[in-house]
Amino acid sequence: MVDQPLLDRVEKQAWFHKYPRGWPFLLFIIASVTTAVSVMAIERADRETRRLALESSMTEVSSALQRRATETIALLRAGSALFATQKEVSQEQFAEFVGDMQHEGDLYGSLGIGWAPLVERTNLPAFEVAEAEAGRVDFLVHPRPEPDDELVAPIVYLRPASAANLRAIGFDMYSEDVRRAAMEKAMELGRPIASGKVRLVQNSRGDDSAGFLIYMPVLVDTWGGKRVKGFIYSPFEASEFLDSASELFSSSRLEMAIYDEKVDPGNLLAEHRVEGTDGPMLTRRLDVAGHHWVLQVRDKKGGLLSPLSRITLFFGAIASLMVMAIGRLITKRAAEDRRVLEWLRSQASIRDSLTRELNHRVKNTLANVLSIAALTRRRSKDIDDFTDSLTARIRALSATHDLLSQSDWGFAALGDVVASELAPYMEGSESHVEMSGPDIKLAPNDAMSLGLAIHELATNAAKYGALSVGEGRVHVDWALISHDLATIRWREEGGPPVTEPVKRGFGRDLIEKIVAHELKSQVNLEFKPGGVECELKVPVRVSRDFVLRSH
Repeated sequence: MVDQPLLDRVEKQAWFHKYPRGWPFLLFIIASVTTAVSVMAIERADRETRRLALESSMTEVSSALQRRATETIALLRAGSALFATQKEVSQEQFAEFVGDMQHEGDLYGSLGIGWAPLVERTNLPAFEVAEAEAGRVDFLVHPRPEPDDELVAPIVYLRPASAANLRAIGFDMYSEDVRRAAMEKAMELGRPIASGKVRLVQNSRGDDSAGFLIYMPVLVDTWGGKRVKGFIYSPFEASEFLDSASELFSSSRLEMAIYDEKVDPGNLLAEHRVEGTDGPMLTRRLDVAGHHWVLQVRDKKGGLLSPLSRITLFFGAIASLMVMAIGRLITKRAAEDRRVLEWLRSQASIRDSLTRELNHRVKNTLANVLSIAALTRRRSKDIDDFTDSLTARIRALSATHDLLSQSDWGFAALGDVVASELAPYMEGSESHVEMSGPDIKLAPNDAMSLGLAIHELATNAAKYGALSVGEGRVHVDWALISHDLATIRWREEGGPPVTEPVKRGFGRDLIEKIVAHELKSQVNLEFKPGGVECELKVPVRVSRDFVLRSH
């Protein structure tokens, strides 16, 4: 009996058996996708958090830059108010002011504070003579103004008095377009104005680093209104200014860039690079001393993924592999159970088929035995005759059974059936029997019927015919007359003269009735004077694999 709980369990797991490798891989894919979705959600939340933090940082950076510019503007406004009250701005007054207000001009990211009077071109020679008489014999305005220039704004004082700043003394800022535009706007509005991107004359780096200036006009009252006396200004190297402003905000993970007016590589004022992977970026326009800058701030992080995402990815990968391994074990067990089930079913099916086949054959054999026993009893003279005849016929059946058992009841060779029944009469006298014919295979039932017929013919020949004398001969030959039918001829010679018996015996009835019925063909049995002759036809087994009966 097959264990029913095992059958039920294996039936429920039949889908595992169909895809023993696909299901573990599918589980791995599902776990991996779940991990990937989790990492994506974490990264999306991290980006949103960083974006909000970046907005806060952007505001902080913008405020820091404007605060630095405002601190310088406050100094320039104070200087403008002071020098507007003075008839002339002397070197001593300027140095004292800068020293008191900005500690020699080295604060707030600027390179210093300078004074540049606004001079008409026609008055430039007299201005240079006055500077020489004041002890500055090497003072000379450069570049020299063009004939159509009306004004010049040479740098007269610039503190602190560093070597780089001293190189800028005498430079006419009004001769350069960007500086002139800022000064004209400052004169027009009467307030501090920042210039666009320039290269400072006193560039301390000796390269093409960008800079800018903030101009504050010094206005004096005249009978005709306000007049611009000159400019107090502050030059800045943009990168130094950005570094100075970075002291006012906390994040060290920000990458920043400042552009003049619009985002363009040619307008880049300063940038602060940070190693890491690009994150979200924000852009904002700033108003610095009446001039527009574009500030770009980008959050940088180390690595492609956030720490939480890396942890999730690591443990998700481990979980995916574990799920795949467990799934593989389960499907392997299900496949093994399925094979056991199939084997048990196969064995049960074979056992049932064998039982049915055995029942069928036993019933046929018992039916034959009963028929033989009944006919033998009617033809027997006494109990000994009955016993001997019945025993011999059952042995004939047994001999055919032995042949069929050797082929697992698949078939029996016609020649072997004939030889097994004639074997008792061939021991020591094989010349009395001659057999010939091709190799023909018979079905089990047909072989048993043929065996009974040959047994009866041989028994009759031994008692009354050719095998009862030494000169007698029996010829048995067979041949195929079609692909599914064979003919067998029995012929005796050399025996006692034969006359047809008046009374029908059991052997004749067995051959002409039982055997003919089983073989489904007529039997031609003749009692000729020279010997008995018999011809019968036997169905030939079709060559195919043996299949057990299903009912």
